[in-house]
Amino acid sequence: MIVGAQWGDEGKGKIVDLLAQESDLVCRYQGGPNAGHTIVVAGETYKIRQIPSGIVAGKPSAIGAGCVVDPSVLIGELDELEARGHRTEGLVFVSGNAHLVMPWHVALDGARERRLGRLQIGTTRRGIGPAYADKATRIGIRVQDLLDPKILRQKLELAVAEKNVWLQRVYELEPFDLEEIVATSLEHAARLRPYVADTSLLVHRALRSGQRVLFEGAQGTLLDLDHGTYPFVTSSSPIAAGAAVSFGIGPNRIDEVLGVAKAYVTRVGEGPFPSEIEGPASERVRELGREFGTVTGRERRCGWLDLVALRFAVRVNGMTSLALTKLDVLSPFDELPVCVRYRLPDGTETDEFPAHQSDFHNARPVFETLPGWGEEIGDDLPAAAQEYVRFVERQLDVRVTLVGTGAARERVLALA
Repeated sequence: MIVGAQWGDEGKGKIVDLLAQESDLVCRYQGGPNAGHTIVVAGETYKIRQIPSGIVAGKPSAIGAGCVVDPSVLIGELDELEARGHRTEGLVFVSGNAHLVMPWHVALDGARERRLGRLQIGTTRRGIGPAYADKATRIGIRVQDLLDPKILRQKLELAVAEKNVWLQRVYELEPFDLEEIVATSLEHAARLRPYVADTSLLVHRALRSGQRVLFEGAQGTLLDLDHGTYPFVTSSSPIAAGAAVSFGIGPNRIDEVLGVAKAYVTRVGEGPFPSEIEGPASERVRELGREFGTVTGRERRCGWLDLVALRFAVRVNGMTSLALTKLDVLSPFDELPVCVRYRLPDGTETDEFPAHQSDFHNARPVFETLPGWGEEIGDDLPAAAQEYVRFVERQLDVRVTLVGTGAARERVLALA
């Protein structure tokens, strides 16, 4: 299991791509095309939003029931991969129980954000939240509905009629044309039919036969709908337990949980960010780390490593090890502040993540400063970089087994 340990964008795609080399099946268990994984292989860059990252390594890749699928995005990715020489049919599997992101979800997402004004969440406006909302209220359209034209039309008639009322009367937007939606959906059905599968059974059989199954999450722990920094969260469960729900397997089938965290931390969108860097250093980290969203291109807010939040991620995911990525980005800095505690509004300090929103929103970081190493990282870590890693291990009581030192697949050091 590979899970994001921060606010997403931790470099999970590269770690998935690396471990996929030794896996038999790679599974994406939540989220939709609002999250991207960037993979660099042999000088080629892949920016993947919907398909599990294992496809770049030629591994069977499954999208679970806990995901939401934008059919146009998925088809675009399939076409691009095939154009670049990657076979997809017989390797990509999509759960029939996954819900579809429809055009009205995208329209409503953007309209709601605009209406919220300064109180907006900072969504990617890709329709993810509205799609999950329809799933929860049991009026969503699933992937398997594409396979039955009669059922598909019935569901589209109901959905378009209801959503057009909202679009026209509440948000003053143009309505959708039913016949156009039906025609487009049938085109999607024809293209996606070979990829629809019972992904729960697929994973069960792989595990029963002793194969290695790799689960990948999108976003990160602090964006979890239940355990993240609500309301500035995503609409699904990126934490490790979400994989068992998405693929319909018992949680006891997950035997290793690898958390992925940057050697610093970033956040996209609104919401509290205790260790956020102030001044020119923030822009320097952003430029060195190329901290711009894979999907949106938005600038990411940058902060020093937050061990309070990371300790929380270790706990709620049951992490057995940690991958620390982008350590090379910190090389130019002479000193490296690390947030080790929060100072709460009542003046007390804590090294545990606050349970209540008001405490977290008003928490102030307490930093401990470590020396930088002032040199580029090659095949071995400089002494000060080794101490930075050991400091993280001591603080979290979990081993750092992988260290990322560059964008390419081969720029990952395995630590003994």
